[in-house]
Order: sequence, then C-alpha cells, then structure tokens
Amino acid sequence: MTPGAPDDRAHPHPLLPGATPATIHTWLATAEDRAGFVAEYDDALERARRELDISGVHEVIERWRRVALLQSDPAGFRHVVRYAAELATGAASPDDEPLEVTRRKAGI
Repeated sequence: MTPGAPDDRAHPHPLLPGATPATIHTWLATAEDRAGFVAEYDDALERARRELDISGVHEVIERWRRVALLQSDPAGFRHVVRYAAELATGAASPDDEPLEVTRRKAGI
C-alpha cells in the first residue's frame, strides 16, 4: 500500500460474502432486478418457514449478491452481459443495443 493511501481493509466492499439482503437490494442497478430479488427472497423465506430449512434463502441471497457485485461496476457488467449474449447467440451484439435487450439474449 502507498503511504497516505486509504486502507481498503478498513472499508471493505459492502458486497463481500455475508452482505445483508438490504445491502444487496440497495446495490442492484435496476428496479426490475430489485423487484426480482425481493420476490425470490420472499418465496425462499416462505419455503424456509414451511420446510424448516433456510438453505434456499442463503442460495437466493448469494446469487443476487453476485449480481449486485457485478452491477457495482457498470462497465464491467456491460462487458460480462455482452460476452454472455455472444456465447448464447453466437453473434456479437451491436454496440448501441440497449443493455436490457442484451441481458435477455444472455438470459441474465
């Protein structure tokens, strides 16, 4: 670390493993993603109540934490989405294609 540089360990990224559902919700980039997270989280909580097993809740939280972490770097997220769409379709997406269209192609 350079002298005078802030210590990143003192302020770890809020989306590291163990992030709370509220933190994940805050960092999701779109209203659609936030609504999707809440719906899946609610479903997982309901299943956990019925089955007395919270493993599904943890799986939902971890999957959406990764999405939020990717979205915390908009340029990086766009690159990942474009690459996934290219893998899924076999063709590069146009540079001016809206991200939501590319996401649908990629299944993200």
